Amino acid sequence: MYAIEVENLHKKYRQILQGEIHALKGVSLQVKPGEVFGILGPNGAGKTTLVRILLSIIKPTSGSARIFDSKYNATNVKTKLAYLAENHTYPRYLTGEQVLQYFGSLSGVHGKKLRDKIDETLELVGMTKWRKTKVKKYSKGMTQRIGLAQTLINDSELLFLDEPTDGIDALGRKEIRDLLLKLKEQGKTIFLNSHLLSEVEQICDQIVIMNKGEIIRRGTIDSLVAKRNAYKIDVVGATETSVASLKEKVQSIASVDNQIHVTVKEVEELDLIIDTLRSNSVSIRSIIPDRQSLEDYFVDVIGKDGDK
Repeated sequence: MYAIEVENLHKKYRQILQGEIHALKGVSLQVKPGEVFGILGPNGAGKTTLVRILLSIIKPTSGSARIFDSKYNATNVKTKLAYLAENHTYPRYLTGEQVLQYFGSLSGVHGKKLRDKIDETLELVGMTKWRKTKVKKYSKGMTQRIGLAQTLINDSELLFLDEPTDGIDALGRKEIRDLLLKLKEQGKTIFLNSHLLSEVEQICDQIVIMNKGEIIRRGTIDSLVAKRNAYKIDVVGATETSVASLKEKVQSIASVDNQIHVTVKEVEELDLIIDTLRSNSVSIRSIIPDRQSLEDYFVDVIGKDGDK
């Protein structure tokens, strides 16, 4: 059973001036329970449309979507998910505790169970100290943490988070990133939309990249950003001569400080490189696959897709 299973999803809109807009074009994806799943794409890629369908705010034109093996808009599904919108706000006159009381009541949680859940959730997001403080005095990071507490107040199994670290300083982002990883350890499934690709790179198990209503890439971070047959070799004692001795054995080579960057046709050619370096009295400390950042990969993929 998947937490989310989408198959061949289409969504079309009709607008007077622009005619028919095909916002989703045959989107299919699966999200496993307990996974942090990232959805990436430029503005207008279809991310918001997909999330709105999964939240049963709008209906697809065709295709299917299931959440925990039930139809996406089934009544029993709605109690299992929660949504944190980008730039969410709360009434400024409420305290953090009152915000959670309000949303807990809407979710059907009352009495001692709600009081206990508020205590537990505030502790989890690090906001116990400010539970009696009014929202108008909260920083952006504190507002985001109360927002995360709101998504947890009814013990939802699936969290849809839209830019949860937007506008937060580096320390606040780390705190929220650590919190999301803690939620993952508790078995929560997180469907994350973020423009901060460095954050996505650190916490997501799987990602998809969307553009123009389609999924154009999918997989783990490592499988996507790894450069094919490219390696970083950390060495001691390399000289211009020892580096030059590798040139005929590799597709490309570059040397920076104590690192040699090589690209080979076949992985097996690494053995020849190791033997050559050792024969030139070069000590090898490590060999690791070379990789680009997710941000560089994303820009490259979207650029190539735009050229089609």
